[in-house]
Order: sequence, then C-alpha cells, then structure tokens
Amino acid sequence: MSGGSYNYLYASVDLEDLQAHRYDLEAMAARLAGLGYAQDAARETEELLLLFRQWETRAEVRIGRLSDLWRVIERLDSHDGGEDAVKAALAKYRADNADTPPP
Repeated sequence: MSGGSYNYLYASVDLEDLQAHRYDLEAMAARLAGLGYAQDAARETEELLLLFRQWETRAEVRIGRLSDLWRVIERLDSHDGGEDAVKAALAKYRADNADTPPP
C-alpha cells in the first residue's frame, strides 16, 4: 500500500485534525516549494501555517486573560466557591484588560 509519507495529511477533515498534523503540513509546504512548479500551492500551505501561528498567539493571550475567571466559575458550578469570588475575579479581569480593545 502506498501513501502515508505525510501521515495522510490530505485526510484531515477539520482544523483539529490539521493542527495535529502541523509538522506534516510544514513538510508538505517544503515539498511543494521544492517542486519548483507548485509555488502557489506551497505559498498557500505556508499561509495556512502562518494563520495557525497567529491564531495560537491570539488564543494564548486570551486564555491568559480568562483562565482565572474560568477557574472561579468552575468552582462556583461545582459548589466550591461563591458569587463573591466570581464578582472579584470579574472585576480583576475587567481592570487588567481595561486598555485592551474587544476582539
């Protein structure tokens, strides 16, 4: 059976699958670029990688801003915390991000 050189990258059906194949995607971009006659496809594959990197950076920033609030909400919903903790965490979130424009 042939195939599998890029761990069946072509069979990725959604972004989660594609994200899991990041190294294969990088290898595919390099392979396409190396062909010499597939520069457009290589460039688009590289742009896809760039979009993943940009999204990761933006998501990590937002996760950092929200994680304390998420923790407090999780504790509230599992009956290990109260509304006062939520209000305090929300006030801190808003104060820390007052200068940040909304997404």
